[in-house]
Amino acid sequence: MDKKFVVALSLSLFLHLAMAIVLLFGDFSAPPKPTPKATSVEMKPIQAVAVDRSKLQAQINKLQKKKADAKAAEHKRIKDLEKRAATAKQRRAKEEARIKNLEQQRKKKVKEKKAADAAAKKSRARAAAAEKIRQQNEAEKKKAEKAAADAKAKRLKELAAAKKAKDLRRKKAAERRRKEQTARERAEQDSLLEKEMAEEMASRQQARRQQMMSEIGRFTALITQTIQRNLITDRSTMEGKSCKLTISLAPSGFVTNVVIGKGERILCEAAKTAIYKAGTLPVSKDPEVFKEMKTISLTVIPEY
Repeated sequence: MDKKFVVALSLSLFLHLAMAIVLLFGDFSAPPKPTPKATSVEMKPIQAVAVDRSKLQAQINKLQKKKADAKAAEHKRIKDLEKRAATAKQRRAKEEARIKNLEQQRKKKVKEKKAADAAAKKSRARAAAAEKIRQQNEAEKKKAEKAAADAKAKRLKELAAAKKAKDLRRKKAAERRRKEQTARERAEQDSLLEKEMAEEMASRQQARRQQMMSEIGRFTALITQTIQRNLITDRSTMEGKSCKLTISLAPSGFVTNVVIGKGERILCEAAKTAIYKAGTLPVSKDPEVFKEMKTISLTVIPEY
């Protein structure tokens, strides 16, 4: 469109120039008529007006430059609009990425909570099953003990009756022996019962201890996960490093104190900051379990 305009302008100027030259140099006068008196008239030559081509070209150049400047300005305006649009697109993409990251973190926390709840439920189910089996075993053992006691009492009664019928003279001696035998058997039964009760108590204590250790291990893992989530790591200075920490906790899980032990100083400071950033760490509602872990020592190793 610009080229056509320049061509049309050049053609128009050329036509005007040609007309000016024709008007200036053309001979439009009629031939002189003879007069009666022959006179000699000196004719002055017609002077041609020359068109300044340099001014014409300068005018054309000026118009072309004006058109080019307008085109460059329009091009610059379009470039600026495109640049602002690209900047806005980048900001929008960055914000969408941030929102997506927040959503992923939220889903991760929900997933971790579901996993922890499922593990706790599974642990309670195992404990309930173990208690049910123990109660069944105890009931069967009592039933067997009663049957044995009944059989033994019946046998002793039959022996006593036979001895009484067989030898009346040995009644006192037999009675004495029977009483002694009964006392020994009772003592043996009492000893056996005490032993069984002690074993049962030890078994219960062991089961309880195993349950507590399982709970302590689970909450230790949850605390470690919480520290890892809040830990700001630097791979160049922390990779392959570790730090031992001793954490004091309130019954609510609130962190009351953190003592740095052996380990890389930079990692230890970062881990301590991560713990105080969390503020509250996961703890068991079981008083006995919490008593065991109210002061907990663990080792932090950055995960990459």
